[in-house]
Amino acid sequence: MYNQNQFLLDSGFFGWLYKLLTPIEWLMTQVMVLFHRFVTFLGMPAVGSSWVLSIIVLVLIVHALILPIYVKQMKAMRKMQALQPQMQKIQNKYKGKKDQASKEAMSRELMKLYQDNNANPAGSCLPMLIQGPVFMCMFYVLSAIPYIAQGKRATLGAFDKATAGQFSDTTFFGVNMTTTFGSADISGKVVIGVFIFLMCAAMWFMQFNNMRKNLPRESMQGQQYKMQQAMTWAFPIMYIFSGLSFPFAVLVYWLTNNICNLLRSIWQVYAFPTPGSPAAEEKEVRDHRLENARRARKGEISLEEEELQKAQELARQKAEQGHQRQQPKRRRRK
Repeated sequence: MYNQNQFLLDSGFFGWLYKLLTPIEWLMTQVMVLFHRFVTFLGMPAVGSSWVLSIIVLVLIVHALILPIYVKQMKAMRKMQALQPQMQKIQNKYKGKKDQASKEAMSRELMKLYQDNNANPAGSCLPMLIQGPVFMCMFYVLSAIPYIAQGKRATLGAFDKATAGQFSDTTFFGVNMTTTFGSADISGKVVIGVFIFLMCAAMWFMQFNNMRKNLPRESMQGQQYKMQQAMTWAFPIMYIFSGLSFPFAVLVYWLTNNICNLLRSIWQVYAFPTPGSPAAEEKEVRDHRLENARRARKGEISLEEEELQKAQELARQKAEQGHQRQQPKRRRRK
């Protein structure tokens, strides 16, 4: 999608789609330019790392805004996972029944189950519906700036020709922000290659870590699991070919975004693991240890001692009931 003479994202279906997303694109350019003015006011050069920081800060701001929605998604997924056995029971109840009445009855029972447990099946899709267009706009803005600088495209938000030219003159690790792998010199190719490798490595490890620790053990077998393992390698390899054709500025954004996604995924596996997964087992052990530590600080008995006391109390009650003869109850006559 990168051509020296024509910005292909402004044509065809993508041109129509990105036209609809213009308000988001405008806002992003304002954030980038505003932060750039702030850091130059603090003494950073107008051309240089100040623009790289603007890209990184824009990615971080977007991730920070999405994080509360992401947390809601995790909680919604946990609720749905907890309801899986009951959902399976309802689905088995109507298994093999193709008539309309059975389908409607199953839908009603599932809907009542969701309402009773305050669960929303679509809750896990909301962050993706928001995050997708936002990161598409970030990619579009960074790809359009070189064309604005050359006068081959109209201004976009806060980026007029002069501001875009300032951005395009920026170099990072000796590589110009508009340079692609094909147009870079030897040292530039090495830097771009390292960025592409780190970008793909972050994506690979995120998927690998999810499969290794956040899948139920019963799911870690069979043909579907092997396909998931193959896709763990397929997506990063596909990103290599994309990265070779994109401007360096897009790679800076992409690497920052993938690192943020990786950190968020690691936190998700740690704090909101899938029930029945190795991560969930680790969390159970960890929570047990932390609760004992909290009780020790407060001078309270440990969980093991509490369980022992309950068992002793239950045994004492059974022993007392065993020594006391139960008097037969006389039936009342009507």
